[in-house]
Amino acid sequence: MDMAVTSIIKQHLIDPEICIRCNTCEATCPVQAITHDSRNYVVDADKCNFCMACIPPCPTGSIDNWRTMPRAQAYSTEAQLGWDELPAELTAEQLAEHGAVVGDEPAALPVAPPLPAAQSGEAVFKAAEYGATLPPWSAAHAYTNLYGPKVPEKWATATVAGNVRVTEVGREYDTHHIVLDFGAMPFPVLEGQSIGIVPPGVDAGGRPHHARQYSVASPRNGERPGYNNLSLTIKRVLQDHDGNPVRGVASNYMCDLQVGDKVQVIGPFGTSFLMPNHPRSNIVMICTGTGSAPMRAMTEWRRRLRASGKFEGPLQKLPGDFIDVNFAFSRTPGQPKRYVQDAMRERAADLGPLLADPNTFFYVCGLKSMEEGVVLALRDAALQAGLSWDAVGAALRREGRLHLETY
Repeated sequence: MDMAVTSIIKQHLIDPEICIRCNTCEATCPVQAITHDSRNYVVDADKCNFCMACIPPCPTGSIDNWRTMPRAQAYSTEAQLGWDELPAELTAEQLAEHGAVVGDEPAALPVAPPLPAAQSGEAVFKAAEYGATLPPWSAAHAYTNLYGPKVPEKWATATVAGNVRVTEVGREYDTHHIVLDFGAMPFPVLEGQSIGIVPPGVDAGGRPHHARQYSVASPRNGERPGYNNLSLTIKRVLQDHDGNPVRGVASNYMCDLQVGDKVQVIGPFGTSFLMPNHPRSNIVMICTGTGSAPMRAMTEWRRRLRASGKFEGPLQKLPGDFIDVNFAFSRTPGQPKRYVQDAMRERAADLGPLLADPNTFFYVCGLKSMEEGVVLALRDAALQAGLSWDAVGAALRREGRLHLETY
């Protein structure tokens, strides 16, 4: 009896062995096909429309994996959440067993449903669509993945050279500034890059912990200039997004480290969230909490260039004419909540000309919840200045001028 012929698809999957759980793919996906739990990031085959928007921003290449599958046998998100490694490709014989036409190209790609319309009748605003995946044209060359996640024997080992609590005892947040020294082991980083920390031990299921990603808070020549070290700014995680008590595996491990302790490191990661290096450039840095880490790195590098006399430019003085700082506190007792986008709207008259200037670059780092409000504030500042947001928004992405790193 003839077997019924079934269609096949090229299913998009994420490699759990090299994913560093940075949330870039989920934040970028325009059709909400990517989700995650406490361990894995996964792709829903019923939603993925193969738009490829998530491929360029992925810092490790874990997102760029595919399996030819009978459509009816596509791996579910529930199955993917339990993976420790990708399954092997199905053989021609296995495909034939399911009635697939061996040797044929995959059937037409699935088409995701259109994004819902806002109540106003306009399409839902998607901030991630304006984030650049290219670095500024004058950025330095970034080295990446020198120490990969799959081979523990080849991980970098760093020594803790300093661990200072930067928030007062008794405050709501316990944040630490941690310095890691690599000795003679090459570990070049640029401002805006990140590294992965591999916590020791295993999870509740007895599996080794995955690496956690942290932005580098020091400039390219080290926390201590001329030394092979770098710094991180880490907040101790003591509750989940719903407010339930939980001890973050990596954050608590890092905050508890003592000087002299050894740490396993992978990376570095990141090729686009890089600062411009030409003297005419302006940098607008928008951040929440420890999202200030890469901003500290960029500011300190420019301060050191200014002090050395090797670089002159609009941001090269530490006082007010070096950096214009605007604070927004959302949890001040007795005061209304104020967010970074509120501060931006107050400075809209200044942001307008900066948006129009091709030498101005914008960096957004912090909680995912800030992203939409920040980009909307940029849009409104552009419109207030008489600019076309369609033109400005497209230029920000095309010219590597707007960089979003939220989690």
